[in-house]
Amino acid sequence: MASLEEIREERKKKIELLREAGMEAYPAESFRTSDNATFTASFADLFSSQESIILAGRVMSLRDQGGIVFIDLFDGTARVQAILRKDDISEQIFDLFVKAVDASDFIEITGVAFTTKRGVNSLLGASWRMLAKSLRPVPDEWFGLKDEDERYRRRYIDMLLNPEVADLIRKRSVFWNSIRTFMLDREFIEVETPVLETLTGGAEARPFVTHHNTLDIDVFLRISVGELWQKKLMVGGISRTFEIGRIFRNEGISHEHANDYTSFEFYAAYLDSREGIPMLIDLYRTVAEKTFGKLQFKINDFDVDLGVEWGSYDFNDLMQKEYGFDPREVGVDTVIELLRKNHLIKSDEKVDLGRGVDMLWKKIRKTIAGPAILTGMPVYLEPLAKKSVKDPRVVERFQILIGGSEVGKAFNELNDPIDQLERFGHQEKLRQEGDEEAQMADMEYVEAMEYGMPPTFGFGVSERLFAFLAGKSIRESQIFPLMRPKD
Repeated sequence: MASLEEIREERKKKIELLREAGMEAYPAESFRTSDNATFTASFADLFSSQESIILAGRVMSLRDQGGIVFIDLFDGTARVQAILRKDDISEQIFDLFVKAVDASDFIEITGVAFTTKRGVNSLLGASWRMLAKSLRPVPDEWFGLKDEDERYRRRYIDMLLNPEVADLIRKRSVFWNSIRTFMLDREFIEVETPVLETLTGGAEARPFVTHHNTLDIDVFLRISVGELWQKKLMVGGISRTFEIGRIFRNEGISHEHANDYTSFEFYAAYLDSREGIPMLIDLYRTVAEKTFGKLQFKINDFDVDLGVEWGSYDFNDLMQKEYGFDPREVGVDTVIELLRKNHLIKSDEKVDLGRGVDMLWKKIRKTIAGPAILTGMPVYLEPLAKKSVKDPRVVERFQILIGGSEVGKAFNELNDPIDQLERFGHQEKLRQEGDEEAQMADMEYVEAMEYGMPPTFGFGVSERLFAFLAGKSIRESQIFPLMRPKD
């Protein structure tokens, strides 16, 4: 079997054959008159009229049977069988094709609709041109890329050989655009907020840090889709906004977690959870229907039906039932003892109250199929949500639970600048004690809030939702996941 380098050298020689025959190996233009899908759909009319058609695409396979060559041509829309017969074109052009064309090359063929003796709809060629000579052969479709690392690293080959991957990429586009359409139909405006920030806000996560040479300052890649920026827009009188964009978190990678990924957030002034939660349920159902054509899914071994009435849970009731304590009143020593008992931390390890309670909660969360709305989060777990009037020990935060995980989070947003300043102070204390994920105190945001911020409902969800509905890991559902460079 020839080595890759031998194949490359042989194909370079074929470029010279093309040039000697007066044909470019990499022309700038294609004269294609139809894509393959349109050709296939209108085959009967084309066969009847015998209209000349030019198709183009990648040669997926070649079958040379002496005076006739069968070509499997793929252009991203469909596959078409093309046929070149020595008797129908000049011997020179036919021989050049046989000598210079390989599987993986991009070519175009001019011809007419034709049906073979076996009844296969085809394009019978009268001439051909090279569009791009490949130097490397695409792996055999029967074997493809089996190693996961190679599949992600050469995703362009993976999607070429695996129709499911290409379909997933198309569904990603439908997913995000269905969200966009849903929001625009409800008179939200799409905005863009800074990706480089001097302070991170809107989430608890470890950021990526870089240096801005012109300003000579360190800056962070954002960890949320402009939460504090969008709420400043509420202060400025722009009352309904949303953004779909990339966020970056310098943390671990898992089935559900990536370091850079697409997320979506919206904010609506004069709206609260009474209208906001039903709108979110409608959003999830609409997006699922438009993207996947269904509301029933298998997610993390759970059967999830978005079409049923969504459940509701109280955080404190669940924790009381599982662990025997009230999170609104518990002390850190009790939490640490339970973490050790449940083998969630080492015997000599310590955590702060919020982090510890969250770790215990996640063990419960893994058992909840959903769809459901979780309420009752203690104030110390959420620095940006409004306190409940009924119980000021908890905030008006609403987590969407699906498949044992959090897949969306909404708030009746905190708009009291005095309360916000106090909560930023608590977060700053956590940072000073070594918690790199605690939120940074953004005094410019507090200043904006002091001018007055209307009652606001906010929501955010990441592409984890798409991955869950697609039944894939988040890395599998990304087009080009981050990879460590090869040595």
